[in-house]
Amino acid sequence: MRLPAGTSIAVIGAGGWGTALALTLAKTRDSVRLWVFEPDLVETIRRDRSNPIYLPGVRIPAQVHPSSSLAEVLAGAGIVICAVPSHLCRGVFLQMLPWIRSDMVFVTATKGIENGSLMRMSQVVHDVIGPAFRPRVAAISGPTFAVEVAREEPTALVVASPEEDLRHELQKVLSTSRFRLYTNPDIVGVEIGGSVKNIIAIAAGVVSGMRLGHNAIAALITRGLAEIMRLAEACGGRRDTLAGLAGLGDLVLTCTGHLSRNRQVGVALGEGARLEDIVSRMRMVAEGVKTSKSAVTLARRLGVEMPIAEEVYAILYEDKDPGDAINALMERELTEE
Repeated sequence: MRLPAGTSIAVIGAGGWGTALALTLAKTRDSVRLWVFEPDLVETIRRDRSNPIYLPGVRIPAQVHPSSSLAEVLAGAGIVICAVPSHLCRGVFLQMLPWIRSDMVFVTATKGIENGSLMRMSQVVHDVIGPAFRPRVAAISGPTFAVEVAREEPTALVVASPEEDLRHELQKVLSTSRFRLYTNPDIVGVEIGGSVKNIIAIAAGVVSGMRLGHNAIAALITRGLAEIMRLAEACGGRRDTLAGLAGLGDLVLTCTGHLSRNRQVGVALGEGARLEDIVSRMRMVAEGVKTSKSAVTLARRLGVEMPIAEEVYAILYEDKDPGDAINALMERELTEE
């Protein structure tokens, strides 16, 4: 396929990541439409050209046109980028159905595995739209903090699709001088990497919160990557995908960067806070909290060993003491790497 020059872009979701994507893409085009759930936030963005709730301190250019109307945002759009939290993805696409066209391209920018169905986000898109027509779907993922993207700090990530022409066209259309996309045919590996790294980041945060040192963080990142590789391969993905930006790159960033919400959850847990109290104080979603349920369930179904993810799940949902979880990992049966 070949996307027409000047293809209109709609970004669905005005959290930090969706807003950052919209203003970044607006640097190279006349107009990007941004769907905002909260009508009062639409008015704030229009008036002040800022998103004080989800991306404070960053100016939103006039080329970004916010609206709480899906009909308005989707009208004439050629590329639809979904950046809503994973647990809302299905519901938003169901709402979008009346205005979706077969000539649209759908790009998932959400990192998560749906609870219940255990579907990756691209699978959710196919599941919702599939009865009407076969959608063309890609995923973007990689080591990205929204505020750094918004500030035009150099960023590299991956656009993945099994359709070669689609991923190469999206690479051309979505890349800017400060936002560099690499292509990858392995959408399974890219989506699994982007989803499960959030769980490992919670574990890394726990270690930091307990002041257990750099050795433990390095071990968690390395063994966490092994878990992600095993699950991706069992789902049909490629292990070598996880050695790239959507795997190791994103994992390192999320496990070590102080802007990582998933790491922040883990740090608070390691310091003794309760999950309910941590989540209640957060304006934005830490995807690893919900994805830990779906990823562990999926791993158990496929017979994939994921001890770190299992211990994170136990801390989050079985009230396991973080110290006991660390001990359980360290005292597992000795084995080869």
